[in-house]
Amino acid sequence: MQKARRRLDTADRRITAVLMASPRASWRSVAAVLGVSERTVVRRAAPLYQDRTLRATAVRNPALFPHLVPTVLRIRCRPDRITAIAAALARRSDTVWVDILGGGDEICIVAFLDGPDARNNLLLRDLPATVAVQSWTAYDLLKVFPAGFAWSAGLLSEEESQVLWPDLTRPPEALSPLPEDKPLIDALVEDARMTYGELAHRTGRTPRVVQRRLHALVEAHVVRLATEVDLALLGVHAEALLWITVDPGAWEETGQILSQHPQVRFTAATTGSSSLLVAVAATDLSALYTFLTGTVGALTGVSAIEVTPILTGVKRTGLVRRVAVTL
Repeated sequence: MQKARRRLDTADRRITAVLMASPRASWRSVAAVLGVSERTVVRRAAPLYQDRTLRATAVRNPALFPHLVPTVLRIRCRPDRITAIAAALARRSDTVWVDILGGGDEICIVAFLDGPDARNNLLLRDLPATVAVQSWTAYDLLKVFPAGFAWSAGLLSEEESQVLWPDLTRPPEALSPLPEDKPLIDALVEDARMTYGELAHRTGRTPRVVQRRLHALVEAHVVRLATEVDLALLGVHAEALLWITVDPGAWEETGQILSQHPQVRFTAATTGSSSLLVAVAATDLSALYTFLTGTVGALTGVSAIEVTPILTGVKRTGLVRRVAVTL
């Protein structure tokens, strides 16, 4: 296997941005959005998947899978054991995100736990039994704002983004996943860029049926397709989680506004002392400061904010990152 890239040039970054916002986009579609030749896109993008600089996957929407319990955990650990604990959490099949925060003694995870028993086992058995874990706080994930699904690291113009996602504020049509969707969703989690023929082989359906059902599942936000990449390759060198307290009447509006900002890659409403969990990706600390003062500071509904820098992203969109292999 080739080594993942250490650097992407401007063209590579813009191609990657399109594939982040639209993970199953064809080479022709990527070329049309960027105004370049399809040959250029193939020559640049195909090797990025071959060496796993880019990885395509899918994440279930827990709101439409009733057995899943979406949970956010802030876990304080002994600093000398934090990398080992983070790696162990990342190996769990039910964790979606695992980040090491702040001063190196705290981990934040987002987990889609398989029912109340799995949640209780984690909170009441597994964490207490881990000697290096000092304390933890658990929150329920109430809502994820979908505008973050089209995040492109600010590398695309508004017009280019509109081509990929015409209207993320429009409520999706109601659709419930069926038991027979499981093989299709499992295949997308493994590789969201499988061809319709490959997906048909995996599911026992025809390519046409698979295409229709995949489109319906994505349009209804049953699953979110995602492209995983080391954000440093895109010029992001300051990541942080914001724990924002919002007046109850401004909760929805504030979440919608923040989720559409080009520096925000994830926004969710949670239980707990804060109202919103916001993941920010900025070029540097100066850009992060400008976002906090100019964007968040201008929102009248915000009454408090805690900023926790991300030191290391260990797992994202359900995929263990390569930097985590040495943890």
